[in-house]
Amino acid sequence: MPDPDPAPQAGPPRPPGTLRLGRIAGAEVRVSSTWFVVAALIAVVMAPAVDRIQPGLGAGAYVAGLGFAVVLYLAVLLHEASHAFAARRYGFQVESITLHFLGGMTSVRGEARTPRQEFVIAVVGPITSLAIGLAALGLRQPLTPGLLALAVEALCVANLLIGVLNLVPGLPLDGGRVLKSLVWRVSGDVHRGTIAAGWGGRVTAALALTWPLVQESVLGTPPDLLDYLLAFVVALFLWVGASAAIASGRLRRRLPGLVARDLARRTLAVPDDLPLAEAVRRAREAQAGSLVTLGATGEPLGVVNERALLAVPEDRRPWVPVSSVARTIAQGLALPVGLRGEDLVAALQGTPAHEYVLLEEDGTIYGVLAAADVDRAFRER
Repeated sequence: MPDPDPAPQAGPPRPPGTLRLGRIAGAEVRVSSTWFVVAALIAVVMAPAVDRIQPGLGAGAYVAGLGFAVVLYLAVLLHEASHAFAARRYGFQVESITLHFLGGMTSVRGEARTPRQEFVIAVVGPITSLAIGLAALGLRQPLTPGLLALAVEALCVANLLIGVLNLVPGLPLDGGRVLKSLVWRVSGDVHRGTIAAGWGGRVTAALALTWPLVQESVLGTPPDLLDYLLAFVVALFLWVGASAAIASGRLRRRLPGLVARDLARRTLAVPDDLPLAEAVRRAREAQAGSLVTLGATGEPLGVVNERALLAVPEDRRPWVPVSSVARTIAQGLALPVGLRGEDLVAALQGTPAHEYVLLEEDGTIYGVLAAADVDRAFRER
């Protein structure tokens, strides 16, 4: 059970071009500079309708249109906040919620551990939007025509549209994550679910390009340049996100074959004050591919950096202690020998280094893992 009110942790630095609005569910709420472009477009589009309902406002019609944009994006914020609360309910740290020109994005540290978690975190967003849209529909009925009725009507239409479109089964939409969870549940393979949902996103992107044609043939409204531009932007957004998901799924399917124990180099432990030349001689004699330095009581102190060792000229090695080319075994440089797949990659990314000490469950040294060996094994796969 996650902490009901965990203290917010420091997340990554705020991206350029974003403003901080506050915090929700422990996450920093940001607004992208692109939002102001969309807000201006909404104000321009809504101003004529405002002027018809309330003539004589002049520039005030655009101010009212801008107010509609703010209300609509507050609904988007509720959509994203529902994702954040669901993720937090499962114990994930939510780093940020960002409002941008195409809606919003919730950044969560870590990934769903089960299909159920994936499904719930994904589906609550569209459900929230649909609930807001239906509530706005109920509020619209008793209202007389006017600015308030127009605002509620716009809120209703926008949220119903957001809810329905986000249920389309293709990444990066929420419906894509729902499809991913279902395929994951049936197949038992999360990566197969990702790839299937990615292809759903590509199909959705292709269909988005046909929107101007549908608008003309079905709705009877001739599309203008803005319609074609929006269709292209949305299709590009969906295609890029879906393609990235497919590439990630294919890539991560190869990771389980990476096993730290299988990639470990045979290691020789030597005193940290031993001359480097003697340490190298002993390693060659023992056919060891790595060196670990030990303290006076036999505790491991450091792991010799291969690049630093090769940088020391051979004529100086008899006078240099092996500890001078060893990196202290700090937190993150000593790893369990049983690590594999994505856990192994995550551990290496968490503390970037050239070498890591691999330990058995009882704390004894099994060997040394070189990042270059992991990279080479992955490329071979």
